[in-house]
Amino acid sequence: MTFASQSSRPPIERMLRIHDELRRGAFTNCTKLARTLEVSRKTIVRDIAFMRDRLELPIEFQPQLNAYRYTHPVSAFPTVQVSEGELLALLVARKALEQYRGTPFHRQLETSFDKLTGALKDRISFSPADELQSVSFKNVGLGKADMAIFNALSAATLRQHDIEFDYRKPGETKAARRRVQPYHLAHRENLWYLVGFDSERNALRTFALPRITNPSVLKTKFVRPADFSPEKFFANALGVLGGERDHRVVIRFAASVADRIREREWHESQDLRDLPDGGLELRLRLGALAEIERWVLTWGADAEVLQPRELREHMRTTAAALLKRYR
Repeated sequence: MTFASQSSRPPIERMLRIHDELRRGAFTNCTKLARTLEVSRKTIVRDIAFMRDRLELPIEFQPQLNAYRYTHPVSAFPTVQVSEGELLALLVARKALEQYRGTPFHRQLETSFDKLTGALKDRISFSPADELQSVSFKNVGLGKADMAIFNALSAATLRQHDIEFDYRKPGETKAARRRVQPYHLAHRENLWYLVGFDSERNALRTFALPRITNPSVLKTKFVRPADFSPEKFFANALGVLGGERDHRVVIRFAASVADRIREREWHESQDLRDLPDGGLELRLRLGALAEIERWVLTWGADAEVLQPRELREHMRTTAAALLKRYR
């Protein structure tokens, strides 16, 4: 997840925020709104003029209070025009919210959806009974995240504060204390991860949130490098784990599963090549091999690693170990 600045708000979002302030009777003016929305005072003046003159909202400036107000109650923002296709999209979005239930962002997403549909309340009701019964969403292996830990990490990431926490690496029984400059929070493969600079190891590291405990946001601040981007960081990873190497991976899939491979975008570097027997070759460029090995195993005998030799030999060793286990 990339956190955008307030200044990137589109005009409609700014006007909805102004509308909310005026509707609840808050004494507000251009200076306060400009500071809150992190835009210029001139931008706020234009927004209010548009709301008053074009949208015919009853906005009045009261010099004695140095504030704007609505002259009479306004129940809904008047600009939302919804086509049948857009209404369908809204209903699908409402249904999609359920896949995030129990995750840190469910409440925030639900609140955002309510704001977006607020202007439709007098004509359309979005209750659970209204959701599309023909649409459903299911994530297998949805990751767990503690809300308090997530909030501490997100606060440190947004404000660029150092953070300390206990972290237990996979397969280890004891956790170690880590001090990290948190650069980015990412939701990948149904799990939340923190990408940060580990001060002791002097390198970028990826931390799975379920293995983080006892976080403590420090007072010391850092500056995130201007050349860091999550897209670049995860560019050579199939899921989460990247690397410094450049592996050219070639996997052959049987005809029985070829369509299932074609139906998805597995990686930005993927190249698909049809085979005469109806099978398929998938070619990737990855920085590490651990994740691709586990992924190939999920396809059983319908997938064969052709390159690199290192991965093919490792698959042979794993297959021998599986054969021994299942005898």
